[in-house]
Amino acid sequence: MRMLLKNGRIIDPAAGRDETLDLQIVDGRIERMGKDIPPAASQVIDLKGKVVAPGFLDMHVHFREPGYEHKETIASGCAAAAAGGFTAVACMPNTNPPIDEESVVRLVQTKAREALEGLVDVYPIGAVSVGRKGEHLAPLAELAAAGAVAFSDDGDPVFDAELMRRALEYSAMFNRPVIQHAQDPPLSKGGVANEGPVATALGLPVIPRIAEEIMVMRDIRLAEYTGGQYHVAHVSTAETVELVRQAKRRGIPVTCEVAPHHFALTDEALRTYDTNTKMNPPLRTREDVEAIKAGLRDGTIDAIATDHAPHSFDEKEVEFQVAPFGIIGLETAIGLCVTELLGNNVLSLSSLIEKLSVNPRRILHLPAIVIEEGQMANLTVFDPAAEWTVDPVSLKSRSRNTPFGGRRLSGRPFGVLNNGRSYWC
Repeated sequence: MRMLLKNGRIIDPAAGRDETLDLQIVDGRIERMGKDIPPAASQVIDLKGKVVAPGFLDMHVHFREPGYEHKETIASGCAAAAAGGFTAVACMPNTNPPIDEESVVRLVQTKAREALEGLVDVYPIGAVSVGRKGEHLAPLAELAAAGAVAFSDDGDPVFDAELMRRALEYSAMFNRPVIQHAQDPPLSKGGVANEGPVATALGLPVIPRIAEEIMVMRDIRLAEYTGGQYHVAHVSTAETVELVRQAKRRGIPVTCEVAPHHFALTDEALRTYDTNTKMNPPLRTREDVEAIKAGLRDGTIDAIATDHAPHSFDEKEVEFQVAPFGIIGLETAIGLCVTELLGNNVLSLSSLIEKLSVNPRRILHLPAIVIEEGQMANLTVFDPAAEWTVDPVSLKSRSRNTPFGGRRLSGRPFGVLNNGRSYWC
């Protein structure tokens, strides 16, 4: 591969770089950077008006394989990731069988290498407990040695405090975070919506905000006690943001992420009974959305991760209360981030790139991406000014469960480069 990328605005937050340059790429490596490089390459792409960033990593996706290939496969998930502007993902272990032993880690890695010729890096996240049942620790050492980058029972919380304590202690030996789906099961059992006026009006059982907050409070104390690295998945309430903020001020090793739907929608969206607005944790209030944006702005929230959760049409085309939780998110992430965060002056371009690229890699202890001569080209290219309308039918994911169909967004992926491969949207 010999390629010349012309006139791209290169933003590399880790290096403090923000300038318009050409990139000459040979066999997947950045051979030359500069202005007005002569177009001797076999492929010349003009990136005027486009941003070139270190490749984006979505640290929270569900690719469903093995076991639920009717929803998504690793191949279709990688296609959705590339189309969404991501060069890497970390996939959660709620598969069948779950990622709770070495053989399943190896299966995911093999399937990922076959998808798009290895364009998208797929990092498995191992289960905290055997079978994700919350009873006995999974073989964390075996999973880490096989390549698991973190541990989580996501989809379910680690409810048992002793199990969470041991997970934090053991995972620290392997320099891996424990990622928690923070939710107290007795408080949230049977719930489908945020506790408040909307759920009352619609007659929906609730998942109160305290169900998330009480679990985060407990886990922060356990992280402080053990010294283990703790990460809160998909924060959804104002109080959770404040709990993480205070923990960081005390020097506790705590990080967190937010999904785009939790800063782009409120529980008012449920009034249509559209099952594509059914999330876990649920959509909250306008006050929670504003607190989340404040947490993004001041650095309390480290990362943006989609919680990409594909479900087939027939699974979602049922009554609201019996539909599965979750939506797809890889292909709408950049548009939602640009529209809601850049468009409303919540984040700068550099800060947004940090939360989509730099910080997820830091949290998962993966090598940083550097845009410099001699480095491999691991790049996300997007157009922050492009306007487009979300068409679920045109998405690459095997599923179509998005609440954003028909929504007009600003900011669109343009292409990705990684592992000597490229994909242009």
